Amino acid sequence: MENSNQAPKPKIWKMLFISWLFVYPVINIMFALIFPIISDLPQLVKTLIFTLILVPLMGMVIPKLHKRFWAWIIK
Repeated sequence: MENSNQAPKPKIWKMLFISWLFVYPVINIMFALIFPIISDLPQLVKTLIFTLILVPLMGMVIPKLHKRFWAWIIK
């Protein structure tokens, strides 16, 4: 029995889906724009550059997307 005073729990799969909808196109854009510039660098350096860009973007954008779609996430 659910307590009526308790906020509904978010659906984890919906939060993951929203996150993936952001990450997938960003990674593809990064590959198209950045990879040609850094293609000659060692793999570890390329990964470092990609993650230095992607992780801060995720930290800024994904919480906003979760907030924007919160009604759907808790449905």
